[in-house]
Amino acid sequence: MTDSRLQTRIKSVLEDPTVRSVARVYAVALLDATPQGDVAAVLEEAQSFVTDVLDANPTFERLLCNPATTRDEKLQRIDRVVAPHASPAFTNLLRVLVKHDRLDIIRSVVDTLGREIEDRSGRKRVKVTSATPLSEAALGELRANLTRALSADPILETSIDPALLGGIVVRIGDTVYDGSVRIRLKQLRASLRERCLNEIQRGRDRFRYPEGN
Repeated sequence: MTDSRLQTRIKSVLEDPTVRSVARVYAVALLDATPQGDVAAVLEEAQSFVTDVLDANPTFERLLCNPATTRDEKLQRIDRVVAPHASPAFTNLLRVLVKHDRLDIIRSVVDTLGREIEDRSGRKRVKVTSATPLSEAALGELRANLTRALSADPILETSIDPALLGGIVVRIGDTVYDGSVRIRLKQLRASLRERCLNEIQRGRDRFRYPEGN
């Protein structure tokens, strides 16, 4: 990746660095309390809770995350609905989130849990967006470069965005490296505008202070 690429922060709520930082505290606590041999099962259970329970039952999610629902009511629902079908470790995670009024970030906790497991296993998830589909050769070169830069095995997730015009945008965690033609044109316009302003200012200075005076 070249130095000219613009580095920015993700703006979405789910990827808010503050939320992810808090989510990581809970994800790491759960992971550290889980025997190595049970890590995959815990991740599968957490992901299943999001897809099979929350996604499939929006009303139940609203009840759990609604600020108007008291902590005791939330804990009762977890004990009645979730606990009989979940492991003690995951049930305890939900209880802790409720007690700290953080159940609304459960999706981020689960997503962070998956990323943390990948990191600990020497892998790193990388999202790559390009204007057109990348060839196998280009993907191979990108993977090799990322392996050297990250000292980890990159897991590439590719997507297409014609608005980029050309080049690629690489997202690693909360950071985006924008090497697209679109951003380069934007930077060029900014550079030309700054150059023009400088020329105008120098012209004003020469007019105000003629040489020899």
